[in-house]
Amino acid sequence: MAAEEKYDLIIVGAGPGGYVAAVRAAQLGLKTACIEKESRLGGVCLNVGCIPSKALLDSSELFHLAADTFAEHGIKTGKLELDLPAMMARKEKVVSELTENVRKLLEGHKIALIQGTARLQEPNEVAVTPPGKGKKAQVLEGDKILLATGSTPVSVPGLDFDGAHIVSSTEALTLDAVPKRLGIVGGGYIGLELGSVWRRLGAEVTVIEMLPKIAGLLDGQVGRQLDRILRRQGFEIRTNTRVTGAEVKGKAKTVHVGVKTDDQEETLKFDRLLVAVGRRPLTQGLGLKEAGVAVDEKTGQVKVDAALRTSVPSIYAIGDLVAGPMLAHKASAEGIAAVEHMAGRAGEVNYDTIPAVIYTAPEVATVGLTEEQCKQREIPYCVGSYPFSGAGRARCMGQTDGFVKLIAHAKTDRILGVHIIGARAADMIAECVLAMEFAACSEDLARTVHGHPTFAEALQEAAMAVRQCAIYAS
Repeated sequence: MAAEEKYDLIIVGAGPGGYVAAVRAAQLGLKTACIEKESRLGGVCLNVGCIPSKALLDSSELFHLAADTFAEHGIKTGKLELDLPAMMARKEKVVSELTENVRKLLEGHKIALIQGTARLQEPNEVAVTPPGKGKKAQVLEGDKILLATGSTPVSVPGLDFDGAHIVSSTEALTLDAVPKRLGIVGGGYIGLELGSVWRRLGAEVTVIEMLPKIAGLLDGQVGRQLDRILRRQGFEIRTNTRVTGAEVKGKAKTVHVGVKTDDQEETLKFDRLLVAVGRRPLTQGLGLKEAGVAVDEKTGQVKVDAALRTSVPSIYAIGDLVAGPMLAHKASAEGIAAVEHMAGRAGEVNYDTIPAVIYTAPEVATVGLTEEQCKQREIPYCVGSYPFSGAGRARCMGQTDGFVKLIAHAKTDRILGVHIIGARAADMIAECVLAMEFAACSEDLARTVHGHPTFAEALQEAAMAVRQCAIYAS
């Protein structure tokens, strides 16, 4: 079938990887088309991921503060009531406005927006089938093709999603009532964040994690602190616990969940069960095999080189499709780098300085190596830490939980990693990322004047503590 339109670049997927790449391509003078199967742009992140979850996290945090904290500040609220439909409507308004902003951004850069399901036909051709039955596919030709289709929740055998009682993160963002008992399978950042939303609104939350600890990729000290704080907030956390199956029973539609711990088996009962054990690359129907694009058989990830190029030279892939953390900002960075490579420029992503954030309360933010990784790699290191209880601003706000932990090389003093658990950690980590990008030492942060009183002073204090170690390190 002959191509109906030719472009310099065709991008499949309009999430944070695809739409950012499209804008960069347009800036570099490439005639660009962006294909998205959904009616709204923005991908999982804007529609059913990062943005709606943070909107609910912020709303639920305000509800919690009004119920439990305002009185300490001399603010009397009277009888507090939850209007869940209004909260959901606000979330939807935030999502709608941001997705519309993405559309205006792409249209403003003269990028062709095409709704439909894409499938690779040739190394330089994509067939796009419009939504609706019986619609004829159109064929687009592109000198380069960029795949940015994102990921989808992983299902677990015996815990099949029904969209109502056994749900994924997507449905957990749109529940029509606060569940009395919410079970969460998986103690990663998705489960902990969504668990925080519904716990603050009154649900009894039980997290079931098969590994020895929740948020397993965190620095061990930070992870232990997060575990303690969540338990204090009312979470029941069951680690080293495997789910053996689940079924919905009775008129009340109770989810009966079988669990096994140290050869002890029992049945737990929940109103809703959220399965959040991870995500997998969304490649079904893309025609990767037919196009000759190599895929890792174990992970399902598309194999790419340093330029984000697949085994087919004209086809690139980014974001959740390729190796690395499934983070929106990582996808955006890769989208820019891939397009710059296509345009003959030097695009690059420094994977050693990609931050990660868990939006619990308090927040957790991290970048670089953990203490465990330093030990495993036999890197000589020094650690400096400082609690937020020592920061004046944190005390004024009543947000003293947590600490800053900074890890630096014992001989060179170069910053290897920073791990923060506390209020505003998500914003504080940006300074740490910038410092690591410029190969800064702990002394550089220690000598940088920070405003007073601020949460960021704790970072400066942690850097000063590292210096005390480094002076005496052999």
